[in-house]
Amino acid sequence: METKPEQSLYQRLGGYDVIAGIVDDFLGRMREDPAFQRFAARSLDSRNRARQLLVDQMCALSGGPCLYVGRDMKSSHAGLGISASEWDRMMKHATASLNKFHIRPKEQEEFLGIFEKFEGDIIEETGR
Repeated sequence: METKPEQSLYQRLGGYDVIAGIVDDFLGRMREDPAFQRFAARSLDSRNRARQLLVDQMCALSGGPCLYVGRDMKSSHAGLGISASEWDRMMKHATASLNKFHIRPKEQEEFLGIFEKFEGDIIEETGR
């Protein structure tokens, strides 16, 4: 008897549109948070490009058909001085977005695990 292979995280999340919705909600939360206002001074075009890159990256890293063409995380966050406390706050926003979309705990853990793989490349200031 053959067993069906487990679906990818991409499939279990609901595909591209759900990932795009999560990213849009997440970025909206980040923009509204006063703690992240120092990152707000970007053109609409730059914000839209960053949004699309994040959607493509999460789509690809979750097993979807997308191609991420952006820079590596260390290069794209170098010089921003992102602190460990900002990282923690960002992860809370990501969790809130996943909750809004009723993502199950297993899939939430896997989705956040994708972010966590890059924590060391993104945080520059370690004070919490």
